[in-house]
Parts: sequence; C-alpha cells; structure tokens
Amino acid sequence: MKEFNYREMNSELMVPEIMNLVSKIHEFKGKQELFVRAKPDILKAMLEVAKIQSTGASNRIEGIFTSDARLEELVSKKAEPMNRDEEEIAGYREVLNTIHENYDYITLRSSVILQLHRDLYSFHPSTNGGRYKNQDNVIEEVDEKGTRRIRFKPLSAFETPEAVENLCSAYHEAINEGRIDPLILISKFVLDFLSIHPFNDGNGRMSRLLTLLLLYQQGYIVGKYISVEMLIESTKESYYETLQESSIGWHENENSYLPFVKYYCSVLLKAYKDFSDRIETVAVDKMGKSERVRDLFDKKVGKLSKREIADIYPDISVTTIEKALSDLLKEGYIQKVGSGRGTTYIKNSDYEGPEEN
Repeated sequence: MKEFNYREMNSELMVPEIMNLVSKIHEFKGKQELFVRAKPDILKAMLEVAKIQSTGASNRIEGIFTSDARLEELVSKKAEPMNRDEEEIAGYREVLNTIHENYDYITLRSSVILQLHRDLYSFHPSTNGGRYKNQDNVIEEVDEKGTRRIRFKPLSAFETPEAVENLCSAYHEAINEGRIDPLILISKFVLDFLSIHPFNDGNGRMSRLLTLLLLYQQGYIVGKYISVEMLIESTKESYYETLQESSIGWHENENSYLPFVKYYCSVLLKAYKDFSDRIETVAVDKMGKSERVRDLFDKKVGKLSKREIADIYPDISVTTIEKALSDLLKEGYIQKVGSGRGTTYIKNSDYEGPEEN
C-alpha cells in the first residue's frame, strides 16, 4: 500500500536550489501585505483578470476551450454555458469562487474534495461529479505517430478512497507539527494527489484548485491576483516532464519529489515576481494612462498584444489602450506586427523622436 509520510523531510529536498526558492518566496510573502494595501482599486481589477485567466488556462490544459469573449462572459456570469466545454468552464468558475471566498473555512478532507469535485460538474449532466473513480484508469501519452503508451498507472479504484483519506491526514499532521515548510508539503500533496488520480475525469483541474486552496490557507495569496494556472499552462511541457520524473517508483515509495517540488516552487516564485512587477508598474501616480502604455514599450523587450497590455494594466480600459496604440503608431513610436486576432505591437528601433515643425 502506498504510504504518505510527510512528517519527515526528504533529504533530497534539503538542497540549496530548493532552499533558495523557498527563501525567495518567503521574502515576497513578507512584502505581500504592502502590495495588497498599495492600490485596492487596481488589485480589484487584477483579481477579476486573474479569475478569467485562471479559469481559461486550467481548462485549456485539459483540452477544454471557448472564445475569449465567451470566457469573460461565463466567468462574470453574464452568459449561460452553451455546450459541454462551457459547462465545465462554468463549473471551474464556481469552485474557484468558493475557494476565493471561503478558503479559511474549508477543511481539507476526502468529503470536501468530493464536494468540490461535485461542484466542478454542477453545470454538466455527468454522474461522475462528486464520486471517486469507479474503474481503474491509466495515464497515457501519444507520440507523433499516434501510438499510445501507458506513462503511469495510478492506484486502483478500490484503493482510492482510503488513499485520499490517508493523504489528507498525512498533510494535516505535518502542517500542524510545523517542522516542514508548507511550500514543500503542498507540492508533495499535489504530486501524490495526481498520482492517485482519484476521479474518472477532472483530476488536473482539481489539483490546481486544491493548490490554490492550500496556498491561501498558508497565507500565500498571490494566486488571487496572478494566474498560477496560466503560468502552469505556459510551462506545460515542464509540468508534465517533472510530474513523470517524480512519479517513477511512486507505488514502491521510492519516487523522488525533487523535480516536481522544484517546478512548483519555481512557478510560485514567478507568480510573486509578476505580482511585484505589476504593482510597481501601476503604482506610478504621476503618469497618465496613455503615458503608461508608452512606458510599457520602453520597458518591454519584444512584442505586446492589446490583451497583454490590458492584463498588465487592468485599470486602463480597452478603449483607452486602443487610442494610445493608435497615437503611438501615428507617431512612429511603435510598429504593428500581423493582423486580426494575432496583431501585436513592438517598439520601433529606428524611432528618432517627433518631427519638428
């Protein structure tokens, strides 16, 4: 039977690389309250943007899609789901909102995980919601020739309920003892949860929702304002590679948590860096909104899309951004790259200043 021993620190994790990551995250957490107090109006806008990004990214990782416009409408509850993908997106929105609003009152245990999974499928007629898997499952990968091979065989359906109970108990015992850093414990919990693969469907999305829940409960609230799910989506190959590396020997209790813990802590550190940069960028009171768009091109190396600018400056309306881009194009300060939805903008390296009259 798989054992979950979280009370002992794995010696492999006591390496400078992991300790440095954890230490840097702690530093950002220490500044977190200052960030939160800095610009309440901007943080509120960042919160709404992050909800949309998180809901979209976590579902896209699993091959669940809708348009950007529909995604925004679904997350803001301005539209009802029209197909299966949108039903699953709406369900994710509900669980994400539950965690955002109630994380201090949610106890991690098997019955609660089942309730959250039920809510994940609350818009979908599936009977799988809120039930552990009723048949054994495997994690497969498909090569470029279309050949399938089993990458990992999770615990059987029979073993799953007890394993989830044991996993939650092991996590609580270690957290309550306080000897091992919560960041290490949360990363290990996520790896073990994914290796159990307790549901017929929705395992990846549940793992990311539980990640946010556990981080928030330990005071790491960056995921409210910066989409951790989108950072995982942008590093999806590393996510799957480290998941595979850390699952080797898992059934025999001989797996190495190091690759996955390193990856997860790196993602969280990137989220905090983005949060810090975003707050510093929007904290410039003396600069007008159009000037801030211009300033962004001075600081950014490479192309920027209209959506990226809106995400960085959630307090600036799309209309204002479009006007600023139009003015910068006329001035010759930036250049347009591509057309349609793929349109991006880049600073004109040949710009020599406004022409004199």
